[in-house]
Amino acid sequence: MKINFIRAFFVFVAINKTSMRKYIINAIFLLSVTASVFSCQSQGTIDLQNYMSNGKDIYKAKCQNCHGENGEGLGNLAPPLTDSVFLKNNKTRLACIIKNGTNEKITINGKVYQEKMPSFPELADIDVAQVMVYITNSFGNKQGFVPYSKVSLQLQKCK
Repeated sequence: MKINFIRAFFVFVAINKTSMRKYIINAIFLLSVTASVFSCQSQGTIDLQNYMSNGKDIYKAKCQNCHGENGEGLGNLAPPLTDSVFLKNNKTRLACIIKNGTNEKITINGKVYQEKMPSFPELADIDVAQVMVYITNSFGNKQGFVPYSKVSLQLQKCK
């Protein structure tokens, strides 16, 4: 009887070791598949997603009151941000406009906007880069990623 109990115990342990081994192998497999899926995203894709997320928050806090929730603008006061042609043609100046505002007349789709855009000197260069990436990739715009380093250089060249 004692021998049967010991034999049963070892059979139980052997079965549990097999189950535990399968559990560990399945867990390792699942982790490797998960790691493979996440590693498929390039650093550029990850940076774009981060800039878009942070830029959206900055846009809501600083820009949305005038330019609208969907970039539609505010009547004759603030131009829409849905015109990718204007944004693309002025992409090198956009960082300066965001940070320092502008007094210039802006013509979008034949409509002239003359109101002064306020400056946002409290925005760090990275904030300007993030909101710029958000604006140029939202509201129907698809202009890609602009790194902080490039925006920082553009801001150094502002008048």
